[in-house]
Amino acid sequence: MNEFVAGHLPFWIVNYTLALVAWACIARFAMGAFFHPDSPNYIWRGFRLLTDWAVRVARTLVPSYVGPRFLPLVACCWLFALRWITGLFMIGAGMAPRIVPPA
Repeated sequence: MNEFVAGHLPFWIVNYTLALVAWACIARFAMGAFFHPDSPNYIWRGFRLLTDWAVRVARTLVPSYVGPRFLPLVACCWLFALRWITGLFMIGAGMAPRIVPPA
């Protein structure tokens, strides 16, 4: 494994994990039109397993008039914001790879 990947492993893990869960929230929202919340479909259960924690956090952060159908979208927005903030923090801390190699 080269320095670009191995040298910045915490950055890649955090960045891609947050992206994975955010995109899974979008998929959960889209699939919600076709499946009931207690559907036995294994794909639907997988998306719910992956995103339930983010939806629970979003439920505590937004007003109660936001319906449960839209909570995955709210969670997605929060996750993308968190990804952006942690990315900026890691760039500032020197934990992210540089576009131009150091001289």
